[in-house]
Amino acid sequence: MEKNRVLPPISMRGEILQPQDAGYAAACHIYNGMIDKHPAMLVRCADVADVISAVNYAREEGMLLAIRGGGHSGAGLGMCNDGMVIDLSLMRGIHVDPEARTVLVEGGCTLGDVDHATHAFGLALPGGIISTTGVAGLTLGGGLGYLTRQYGLTIDSLLEADVVLANGHLVKASAEHNPDLFWALRGGGGNFGVVTSFLFRVHPADNVVAGPMLWPMEDAPEVLRWYGQFIKTAPETINGFFAFLTVPPAAPFPEHLHLKKMCGIVWCYTGPPSGAEAALQPARKFKTPALDMVGTLPMPALQSMFDGLYPPGLRWYWKADFVDELPEEAIAEHVRFGNLLPTMHSSMHLYPINGAAARVGRHDTAWNFRDTTWSMVIVGVDPDPRNDEKIMAWARAYWDALHPYAAGGAYVNFMMEEGDERIRDTYGANYPRLAKVKAQYDPQNLFRVNQNIKPAEREHIFT
Repeated sequence: MEKNRVLPPISMRGEILQPQDAGYAAACHIYNGMIDKHPAMLVRCADVADVISAVNYAREEGMLLAIRGGGHSGAGLGMCNDGMVIDLSLMRGIHVDPEARTVLVEGGCTLGDVDHATHAFGLALPGGIISTTGVAGLTLGGGLGYLTRQYGLTIDSLLEADVVLANGHLVKASAEHNPDLFWALRGGGGNFGVVTSFLFRVHPADNVVAGPMLWPMEDAPEVLRWYGQFIKTAPETINGFFAFLTVPPAAPFPEHLHLKKMCGIVWCYTGPPSGAEAALQPARKFKTPALDMVGTLPMPALQSMFDGLYPPGLRWYWKADFVDELPEEAIAEHVRFGNLLPTMHSSMHLYPINGAAARVGRHDTAWNFRDTTWSMVIVGVDPDPRNDEKIMAWARAYWDALHPYAAGGAYVNFMMEEGDERIRDTYGANYPRLAKVKAQYDPQNLFRVNQNIKPAEREHIFT
């Protein structure tokens, strides 16, 4: 599409930005600073009517279409070159019903928005570890976070969603309305329409006992062995993700640890406060941490703990896998690459997805890997573009070394653009059904700037 072309008017209450407009360049910035894309028009929708108008226009004009919620897509899939971006960042309404324990969330909300609203009632939505993460992308990909073992994935708390389809119709997806679409939305990404609002069940989680415990890198093999066994049978009130990290040179970290490469577990205990000490005693007993920062704090404080370390605009490269076990050979490779962290922001995390998340059947939602133990993510991160090759080479080599021990597939929110085969591996036996749902609701694949599920042939039953 020709840039700066004069476009026919779209009926909008929100704002339309084109390359020649003031504010366009800033509006194109997303969380991953490595992504630099320039759409022909960026449509900042104010309401559902705006979304309908934008979808209809993109379809009728044959424009490439991307959808941006929070802009956190690691692969930059909320942006596109030369097409249209539907930007939901103005749609941030939230309504909490404390009696029903539900929250209605518009498609542009961040986790921080939701945490602020729900914490006033001692409630929380499961999912996420960075408060600037968009709720829409997090949810549609599945939704991992601090409460996964107790309350499941974010999608396991989804009750219904309002969706603008490729034909411009607004529909409700729930167990009672368009159940096939509801099934697909829970893990199938942005393949099926623009979700303008989500209704979630929220859960008791007020103040939690949480924070990191850090050990010297020489203890990493022992910590990984212990953690690999402990988290499989730990009470579901305990969540903890393992990480390799470089200690930031700032408070509250003690100066003697600044810039040291270490391993750690970031804990979150949600049980009765009186039981916190006993619940976390095994971690302190097996090997005394070099730094123990676990304490009582509000859930929103935990969710935003790493916001300052990872502000928008850093340059990210992601590699990921699902993992069942941590054999000795895999532990050796983890330790080798943990010692080679290329920059201060680079890391590897193992997020547990057992407990409540594993009690949902692998075919009950689009998310396929319900019976694995961890979602592993390797991230090369740095603010300086001159380090792009260094962080990418480290992440790729690390992933290549660990992939032989993986369960196959990866969490779609941790993937770059890695091709059709990788997407099929991620959805496994659920992929054919997803392709049929895609053919029913988006037969022309209008919504394809995502981890794309192609429509099954001859299934064009458009509603």
